[in-house]
Amino acid sequence: MLQLFFTIAFSAAPLTLYIPPIRCLTVFVETVEEMGMEGRVYSRRVFPRARIAWSRLLDCFLSSSPRRP
Repeated sequence: MLQLFFTIAFSAAPLTLYIPPIRCLTVFVETVEEMGMEGRVYSRRVFPRARIAWSRLLDCFLSSSPRRP
């Protein structure tokens, strides 16, 4: 049982190098939250316009296609 513990402990030790310290992680999370908030403001303005443009394009393509009787 002790050998299993040491095997797991030493195999997991290199994984700790990939995890940043908490003080660096909070700055990263704060930056991600700020980018998300800025993105929401932008997307609320852009998506309705994009939806209107897409519907107009589809309408143009579908109305110009030849119709079969």
